[in-house]
Amino acid sequence: MPDSAPELSLSLHRTIAEIAAADWDACAGPDNPFVSHAFLAALEDSGSATARTGWLPQHAVLKDAAGTVLACAPAYAKGHSQGEYVFDFGWADAFERAGGSYYPKLQVCVPFSPVPGPRLLVRPGSGVPVTALAQGLRQACGQAGMSSTHITFCQEDEYEALGQAGWLQRLGTQFHWENPGYASFDDFLGALNSRKRKAIKRERRDAAASGYVLKTLRGHEITGKHWAAFHSFYRATTDKKWGRSAYLTPRFWPMLGERLGDRVVLMVAEQDGTPVAGALNLLGTEALYGRNWGAVVHAPFLHFELCYYRAIDFAIENKLPRVEAGAQGEHKIQRGYLPKATYSVHHIEHPGLRRAVGDFLKQERPAMLAEMEALATLSPFRKAGEAE
Repeated sequence: MPDSAPELSLSLHRTIAEIAAADWDACAGPDNPFVSHAFLAALEDSGSATARTGWLPQHAVLKDAAGTVLACAPAYAKGHSQGEYVFDFGWADAFERAGGSYYPKLQVCVPFSPVPGPRLLVRPGSGVPVTALAQGLRQACGQAGMSSTHITFCQEDEYEALGQAGWLQRLGTQFHWENPGYASFDDFLGALNSRKRKAIKRERRDAAASGYVLKTLRGHEITGKHWAAFHSFYRATTDKKWGRSAYLTPRFWPMLGERLGDRVVLMVAEQDGTPVAGALNLLGTEALYGRNWGAVVHAPFLHFELCYYRAIDFAIENKLPRVEAGAQGEHKIQRGYLPKATYSVHHIEHPGLRRAVGDFLKQERPAMLAEMEALATLSPFRKAGEAE
């Protein structure tokens, strides 16, 4: 550990079950369900994030001399770059062609989940800076012979603190819907320009006229029938987009529902009582997080209705500040989801590779900011003084 905190010790754990849920969650806090002990344990216990799938848990725990857990981080030793959504394949290829070994690497993240949130989880009031935990991770990475440490989809304050500590900084973008206090979906529509408002109304009408029964289910309302169907939706999506085996196992979904309860929100379409499409969300204290979508039928605008519009309905009804709809998809802009920056930080052990990646990121960051600025001009919201 760094000289500034000699009383602290770092340990790495091959399973989150080795760490008491109360200690982990005291550091993680209540807001983001993806960093909760329950979610991460479901990934492991279901066989989804394990050594077999190339995600060997190396969860970090920082303790004081009395053995009190002051900070922790979800971390994995990885022999590939799949399932991360912050793409470093080019870095790996360049290093391998130059004779280096990019894998294994240490990945601090939530597996298969491009959801921004805290990654360096510090117990409130502990006085431990995130840089202390990050420095411990760097040292553990070097001692284990791993090439690099990557902290992806972290919070902006983590990004800034580690940038000042010499970590390489990378920007990305997602599309989020923000709620300034709408009273209803119609209230939200009233903030849009006329053309976009009419388009959304038409899309919702067409989805409602599809003949499917549309439902928003939560917690115990989601049954084994729904989870079995949802796994088939998930497989249909992964097989179509990537043509490879899915990471998340059939056991993951009911385990998630059992362990997170009412924090699980499923938007579903049914035909004669049988689920045919669904969008999975997790509920935090400040946001609804869209995660997985899939369907075994095709109907006009059903995807938009289940993934975006019903999420907005839910957020308004529950007075949530925002909806985060996941990675990719510029089509989300026209539905009120605007570009927002995402953050990651990286430490690379090899000086030459670190210098080359640093030079690349210096060019990529302003390009990403310019892209977000250009995307923001596509906003469907009425400008000040614009007629309805």
